[in-house]
Amino acid sequence: MLTELQATARDLQDQGKPFVLATVVRAERPTSAKVGSKAIFTAEGLLTGWVGGSCAEPTVRREARQSLRDGQPRLLRLCPPEQLGRGPLEGVVEVALTCVSGGTLEIYLEPQLTQPHLVIVGHQATAQALVVIGQALGYPVTVISPEADRDRFPDADRVFDHLDLSVIHFTPHTYVVVASHGNYDEPALEAALRSDAPYVALIASQKRASAVRAQLSQAGLSEEQLGRLRSPAGLDLGGGAPEELAVSILAEIIQFRRRAPAPEPELAVEPVREARDPVCGMMVEIDAARYTAVHADQTYYFCSAGCKHKFAVEPEAYLMAG
Repeated sequence: MLTELQATARDLQDQGKPFVLATVVRAERPTSAKVGSKAIFTAEGLLTGWVGGSCAEPTVRREARQSLRDGQPRLLRLCPPEQLGRGPLEGVVEVALTCVSGGTLEIYLEPQLTQPHLVIVGHQATAQALVVIGQALGYPVTVISPEADRDRFPDADRVFDHLDLSVIHFTPHTYVVVASHGNYDEPALEAALRSDAPYVALIASQKRASAVRAQLSQAGLSEEQLGRLRSPAGLDLGGGAPEELAVSILAEIIQFRRRAPAPEPELAVEPVREARDPVCGMMVEIDAARYTAVHADQTYYFCSAGCKHKFAVEPEAYLMAG
């Protein structure tokens, strides 16, 4: 059974939304997070999972945003100030955590940028080959067909045993291949061509494809929509076996993506407003801050309830020190 984190990652992939997978790879007491703890951060700053308490989370969130901006993974080390620089620094982002007494966290941030979502309509040999090769390329793969089941498609990310394509979240990163061999070509293609999917292909002979286009035109599809239909599907590599046909289709998808790349909104991550916690010195996201206090008509932001309490007891001491 999928864990909540796995389900969230799969949903984000299906929706074409980038995210960062954060994994604790080293923990030194008294940190509360343990090795193997994981969390997902989206470009909007949403969090699923857990990699540390209120002091660690804002820093991880900030570095996750940066990882989405540049598309690069990074190793984040959170440690007390006196331990800064004690370990190897190449490729490491070090941040002092004055809230933590003695503990150290090392967290690997891995950006998961948008991958093509391959949607296969059909259940026969070519559909099975498309799943295997699509998975080998690292694409999330969804199969939809009244005859589809997990026994036939054990490696697919999702399998739907019906033909209701409304369950598919179509995006500019969705690539649809109809391999139903005349069983339900028209309804599947109509739904796909009315969607945002940039690539829609039909496995059929030229005669069959012409008949399908005529029926889709009668169903009200525009010339622009019909112009997006690719049939015969795939590049002409001269092969005829299901595996060869699958290779030619995925080669065409790769060529299509490289020639007309879909927009990557994940690279336009908006900077967040931050303020320094006057007690511990941590940077806190203003819009997401849970702990605030007003002193002398000015609002202060805190990483935790403990810092807020210390400030409330003796605010001038921290303001003078800052």
